[in-house]
Amino acid sequence: MRFILPFLMILLFTVGCSNEPIEKSEEKEELFISAATSLTDVMTDIVDTYKEDNPNTQVTLNFGGSGKLAQQIQQGAPVDIFLSADQKWMDTLENQELLAADTRSNFAKNKLVIISQKDSLISIKTLEDLQHKEIGQIAIGNPDSVPAGNYAKEALQHSNLWEGLTDQFVYAKDVRQVLTYVESGNTAIGFVYATDILMGNKVEQLAEIDEKLHKPIVYPAAVTSSSDNPVSAEKFVDFLQSKTAKSIFESYGFN
Repeated sequence: MRFILPFLMILLFTVGCSNEPIEKSEEKEELFISAATSLTDVMTDIVDTYKEDNPNTQVTLNFGGSGKLAQQIQQGAPVDIFLSADQKWMDTLENQELLAADTRSNFAKNKLVIISQKDSLISIKTLEDLQHKEIGQIAIGNPDSVPAGNYAKEALQHSNLWEGLTDQFVYAKDVRQVLTYVESGNTAIGFVYATDILMGNKVEQLAEIDEKLHKPIVYPAAVTSSSDNPVSAEKFVDFLQSKTAKSIFESYGFN
């Protein structure tokens, strides 16, 4: 016994002083992403694909009108990445130094269209047709906070139609609410993105708005300056430029 005890002490000392690293499980990182409502379905798919190669990254998505999301960031909301449906709100945050330097990039494009319920008797070929009495109420995103609404306003103002139609507008908090208004019959028609039609099986496109009548519909992404995980956040933003991500965006109608 007196020979065994010293041997055990030497063995324990050797193990305790070993230079072999102790394996640790990788820590999970969490990313909070605020994204425009029109990205709801595609971003869910994008995140699922991203996590296949990044299983230790937990992603939480928050959707809403770009203006509302930007205001939340201004008020200190814990957001790592902002995905906007226009440049206006991204410019606002950048001018206020709320975005991390050199992380901003454009990742998708869209088109503005007019929709109605399927099998509707309404016929619209141009914006001028909106002046017909049988049109009734028109759903449109609030131009002050919803990019789709602002694009529609630009197109109507460019065509000298905005003032004459204001009494017919029903303002929505985002494009998905516009879609709901038209699907339910609460409004006769509405302005949404071309990609939104794929999400609604009760509506159809009546007309596509000439892109020359409004600013280009481009989606920018950026890491916020207050991000707790800026490296992981920038990695995700870079992923949006990958061939894999581009393929997913195209499958949802973005270009």
